[in-house]
Order: sequence, then structure tokens, then C-alpha cells
Amino acid sequence: MSRLDSFIRRLEAQRACLNQAAILVKNVPGVIYDIGLGNGRTFDHLRSLFPDGRIFVFDRQINAHPDCIPVEHNIFLGEVTDTLPQALRRHFDTVRLMHIDIGTGDSVTNKKLMDKMIPYIDKLVTAKGLVISDQPMNSESFVKLDLPEGIDERRYYMYQKR
Repeated sequence: MSRLDSFIRRLEAQRACLNQAAILVKNVPGVIYDIGLGNGRTFDHLRSLFPDGRIFVFDRQINAHPDCIPVEHNIFLGEVTDTLPQALRRHFDTVRLMHIDIGTGDSVTNKKLMDKMIPYIDKLVTAKGLVISDQPMNSESFVKLDLPEGIDERRYYMYQKR
């Protein structure tokens, strides 16, 4: 498979998971996190899925399209290992949906980063809340969900808080 085809499949998987997540957390109160703002495409899609939702974004630096940058007080800027502890002070047990896009192409680096994030994720996400991620997650607090039809189980991951 070409890199272009792989990229397209990843984005299709991401969109399908987010669309399903919007249905699953419809009646779960709380805020939404987008970890890895990047160019802002996912943030923009989350705004369309949750027009009344409060969405917070995380990234090292802002490089998003100008139309896809949230207001400043909804941005956590810096290394995620530094900003998640800050976020925990503001949103303990109040995140209904967390989207994580942190893939670097290096599976060892990705796993180390996700392992550092899990203790914060466990405390941030509320009961019945979801984590949608480009990386697998190993936490006793979450149950792995089936992916939308047609999505490869190694392409994207969905977890629900117990």
C-alpha cells in the first residue's frame, strides 16, 4: 500500500471513530480534548460534531489553519507530559471525549509517551467517556470498543471508561 493510501485510510478511520464517538457520548456531560492539534482538521471536525461542546486542544506549538485555532483559553501549549498535569487541575473527571493523535512513526517512542499519559487520562476522562486514539492504550480503567465497520483494528483505537 502506498503512503498516500495509508494516510487516506488513517483519516477515514479517524473520521469514522469520531462520528461514532459523537453518538456514544451524546448524553455524557463534559468537555472534549483534542491532543495533537496539528493543522486543525480534527478540531474542525469535532466542532461540527459538537457545535455546543467546549473543545480544548493540546500541541507543542500552533501550526493550524487560522480558521481552525480555538480561543486562547482553550489551548494547552507545550509538551503533553507537561500540559496534561495542568489540565488535570482544571478538568478532573470531566472529559467526555479525548481524541489523541500523537503518532511519530516510531512505535517505541509512541508507547513510552502513551504510557506516561495514561495516569492523567485515567483521571481526566469521566465514566462512560471515550478515548479515540491513533495509539493503543493499556489501562484497567478502560474497555476496548469495537471499531466502526470496515476499519482495521490496528488503524485506530476506541476505549470507553468503565
